[in-house]
Amino acid sequence: QVQLVESGGGLVQAGGSLRLSCSAPENIFDRHPMAWFRRALGPQRELVASVTIEGYTNYKDSVKGRFTISRDNAKKTVLLQMDNLKPEDTAVYFCATDMNLNGVFETWGQGTQVTVSS
Repeated sequence: QVQLVESGGGLVQAGGSLRLSCSAPENIFDRHPMAWFRRALGPQRELVASVTIEGYTNYKDSVKGRFTISRDNAKKTVLLQMDNLKPEDTAVYFCATDMNLNGVFETWGQGTQVTVSS
């Protein structure tokens, strides 16, 4: 069982910032793409940002210019810096990895709550 451990969620006012962190086992982090998803109302998760092993990134349109995903190779950690947060960013945020290297993120962390007040 792969363990992805998130931290850094919390309550912040609109316009504020939070940084999420996800630690992964070394053999996973070094060989697999990583991503952040979120789930607001309902069961569906949506992709927020992803990063390849080489460091190429991809973002959901609504977070471009506000969120930054990055890999800390020394700490085997994926970071999500979230700036200029909006109430619609309120959700449970999940770290994920593409274990089968098929473009599908199916291995998840436990999630961390982010709440943005207006």
